[in-house]
Amino acid sequence: MITSALFYTFAAILIAAALGVILSRNPVHSALFLVLAFVQSSVLWLLIEAEFLAIVLVLVYVGAVMVLFLFVVMMLDINVEELREGFTRYFWVGAGVALFVVIEVGQVIWYRSQNLEFMVRPESLPADYSNTKELGSVLYTEHVYAFELAAMLLLLAIVAAITLTMRKRPGLKAQDITRQVSVRREDRVRIVSMDSTKD
Repeated sequence: MITSALFYTFAAILIAAALGVILSRNPVHSALFLVLAFVQSSVLWLLIEAEFLAIVLVLVYVGAVMVLFLFVVMMLDINVEELREGFTRYFWVGAGVALFVVIEVGQVIWYRSQNLEFMVRPESLPADYSNTKELGSVLYTEHVYAFELAAMLLLLAIVAAITLTMRKRPGLKAQDITRQVSVRREDRVRIVSMDSTKD
């Protein structure tokens, strides 16, 4: 009973955070709402006893990917008004996709409430069972190449974000170290001889 109450509470917060990501006018606020959505998703993973996936979701997505998102959003100087000009054009497509997802989730909840044979819940695992150990043994043996490929994609995303922020902008003042070091006194100071005057 308490597990169901916790599930619906955290699921409601997750839905509210997802709506905040979409409806927020500030891209930084959208990124922070996405952080909240990731944290609520990790709590839902904890409720189904998938501790490793919950920790990975917090460490990788909240700790690394979201920091990358925030760097990109804050350093690219995005013009939000231009992005929102064509928002209404895609409203009906987004509404249709959202309605389709809601119908699918509703069907899953309804089927689970019918106690059908193909929806029987799995048996509880023993106390000494470690899903982290089982997941690690599969991840680093059968799927090690996919794991390494994901790491390379994350590295590529970081390099791409840095490259995008290094572009030249009009009116941006850059520091020229060589010119500063090779400066001479005659280039900076001009001594003028003037006759003294009486006021």
